Amino acid sequence: MQETAIQTQKFILKLFPEIMIKGSSAKRQMVGQLYTNLLNIFERIDTSIKVRKFSDKIEVISPIDLLPEVRQKLLDTSGIEQILEALQFDAMDTLEKIKVKVGEVVASSLEGKSFVVRAKRTGKHSFNSVELERTVGGYLLAHSKAKSVDLKNPETTVQLELIESQLNIITARYKGLSGFPIGTQGDILSLMSGGFDSTVASYLTMKRGIKTHFIFFNLGGNAHEIGVKQVALYLWNRFGSSHKVKFISVPFDAVIEEIFRSTPPTYMGVTLKRLMLMASEKIADTMEIDALVTGESVAQVSSQTLRNLALIDEVSNKLILRPLSTMNKPEIISIANDIGTRHFAESMPEYCGVISQNPITHGSFKRMQKVAQQFNYEVLDKAVDDAQHIYVHEIVEDINNLAAVEVVNELSDEFVVIDIRAEDDCVTTSCESIKIPFHKLKKEFKNLDAEKEYLLYCDKGIMSQLHAQYLRDEFGCTNVRVYRPKEG
Repeated sequence: MQETAIQTQKFILKLFPEIMIKGSSAKRQMVGQLYTNLLNIFERIDTSIKVRKFSDKIEVISPIDLLPEVRQKLLDTSGIEQILEALQFDAMDTLEKIKVKVGEVVASSLEGKSFVVRAKRTGKHSFNSVELERTVGGYLLAHSKAKSVDLKNPETTVQLELIESQLNIITARYKGLSGFPIGTQGDILSLMSGGFDSTVASYLTMKRGIKTHFIFFNLGGNAHEIGVKQVALYLWNRFGSSHKVKFISVPFDAVIEEIFRSTPPTYMGVTLKRLMLMASEKIADTMEIDALVTGESVAQVSSQTLRNLALIDEVSNKLILRPLSTMNKPEIISIANDIGTRHFAESMPEYCGVISQNPITHGSFKRMQKVAQQFNYEVLDKAVDDAQHIYVHEIVEDINNLAAVEVVNELSDEFVVIDIRAEDDCVTTSCESIKIPFHKLKKEFKNLDAEKEYLLYCDKGIMSQLHAQYLRDEFGCTNVRVYRPKEG
């Protein structure tokens, strides 16, 4: 009697092709790094998830109930070209056993369809791959309601891998993130504003395998800092959680004041960018980081013409990467939409105090040199000295401890809870609750009854802090706080 139980459900990870063409030492190091990254990621999910390393692939074995979460983590991990979801059966040492087992698994999915069987073998067998394909194909045609076998244009392909006596039946195939494993390409410091450009640029460096830290220049807005921390946390949690990375916040309000004192209006925008690079270089030096990344795109704004970018770059000896330099805004927004940062960018408050009047688009190196000499760089040095460094994984605790807006743990009839999560469902509470997704809150909040007291709710309290602070700063709303239920 044939055994019908599924022995193992797993993922087979095919590596990024550029890894496979490296020399043996480099390839071994990259495969080892990807293996370690996956161990770090899955350790935080469930210790029952197993990772196995081979020279040309990695396998991840997952409990059934964790398959969706494991699958998504694999899709968001750089270094993986393709993800094959498979059912594994052991002791499949004869054609008879193999064909029957494949029939049990796939026959029902072939009804009314043409199909082909494709098989790869590793090890010693009494049959070759062609015989395996023919035997299984003939059995499936006879024991299913399939329309036909079609070797050239099948409607479905039954894919098998046989490794000695281990049979893998591929049930699904996914395109991976590609790129190199994080940790193989060094560290970089990303200048983050939280908008479309800087978040997409950071994602692209993470995707390429670069361990990406974040530096934020606070121009005077507490809500803006909370918002940037939130999107940095999102990017790290989704694409870079295999490594600890830092978030550095630099207080730049005094720098802004000094720019207004010392700088002609037409050169304020370029000066601000130069000072940000100078500060980033100082902090990167202490972190032993060789490169910076920005979200600048050529000619998108006045400070991003080729001449002005050259003026900005002359203040730093660091390698400066600009992965968006030739991208159009719709292309950038499309990537932001794909990676889930679009809503963050659209709802990000702006606190930029340096808005140049008639900004220069083709600055003069000689004029820039004279302008730069008027600035008091002790102000910049103090801003760097006062910078706050935390690890990104500590952001939730950091923001909750900050408690910029009062947090309410217990409800009463006087409150209206606004669920600002992007999901469709609305939190159930003992008082009135309504649904306004965070990206619609700024437009819709002004239509609510101004006499009522509102509590913003989200899963971890970060979004709530951001938008409550924004409503207070932007519109003077004193009737908005944050709701966080007591744990347990």
